[in-house]
Amino acid sequence: MPTSNSSAIAGLSVQRIPVPKSPDAKGEPDFRAFHDLDVAHHMDLWGNLDRCSTLAEAVLFWQGNEYEERHVFLACLDGTVVGSGTLTLPLSENTTTAGVDVLVDAAFRRRGIGTRVLGVLEQVARERDRTSFDAFCAEPIRLLIPGIELLEAKSGTGGVPMNSASTRFALHHGYSLEQVETNSTLPLPVEEALLQNLEEQATNRAAGYSLIGWQDRCPDELVDVFAKLKSLMSTEVPIAGLGWEGEDWDANRVRLEESTWLAGGVASMATVARHDATGELAAYTILTHREATPGMVYQEDTLVAPGHRGHRLGMLVKIANLRRIHELWPSATSVMTWNADENRHMLAINIALGFKPSGFDGEWQKRLE
Repeated sequence: MPTSNSSAIAGLSVQRIPVPKSPDAKGEPDFRAFHDLDVAHHMDLWGNLDRCSTLAEAVLFWQGNEYEERHVFLACLDGTVVGSGTLTLPLSENTTTAGVDVLVDAAFRRRGIGTRVLGVLEQVARERDRTSFDAFCAEPIRLLIPGIELLEAKSGTGGVPMNSASTRFALHHGYSLEQVETNSTLPLPVEEALLQNLEEQATNRAAGYSLIGWQDRCPDELVDVFAKLKSLMSTEVPIAGLGWEGEDWDANRVRLEESTWLAGGVASMATVARHDATGELAAYTILTHREATPGMVYQEDTLVAPGHRGHRLGMLVKIANLRRIHELWPSATSVMTWNADENRHMLAINIALGFKPSGFDGEWQKRLE
């Protein structure tokens, strides 16, 4: 089963490893080593694990599902784990694409290990007839020093430091920067006076809409229309020149996401706006929370459907969710979210609520055709 590759580096091997069946990864030292490397990377880069998956989340994610096949690789030098690689292969949509990610232990960088890992990932992707490779690199906002030379996104807006190690590595291997996302953080609690003021402004524009909320599981009577709304998330948000196809969501796909979150120790909270006259769900937003990082809440999707924009629904659903955080997750001290730099409308909502930039995410692509 393992895919093995040696390189010009003596003693280096890159092998695919099995993903455990149990969320605690019991008896699977290779996968634990893979996760430990990820933990060390987050601590080194961010100083915390706010953006790092727990072991249980990692196991459940890398098991894959009917919509995406996922593979994990370890790089070992003379028996020592020095790096990792991951490969995602969409199965329902975007079946000519592959997601690649490379990580090398800080003590072993600049030796060609990352190049060898990436070569293995791309080789496997080519064997599966994938002709477009996607990669993402998240880094702290402190690296965007005023006046620093930036590589501008090819088709979106924003840029990343031209001379950073990640930029040099991506460009050297033929990847182009397509989009930049801003990672923002909001301290909690948010002042009620601010929420009331923003809510009053939004409510004046939102006549004819009602808000509905739930925890962990979408009500059965709403799951089909909610799935339809989630399908728009992949077509109606800015994707610059990444060229991805829209995802087709149905009730089964919604339930799979919910059950995977719960199995990995992730609680969720959703608020939707429903158009009273038609019963259509016009907007939604989702927050998630992990007991492993009790101070952090994660803003997942937020979307307002075309035809319902201009009514401040994005602001209203976000305010409704923010108000419920203290009740559900009293230890939370901040909320984290991500938005494409060209998504000015949603960024404006976040700024009005008090979000501040804390990081950025370069989104890279390499096309063989």
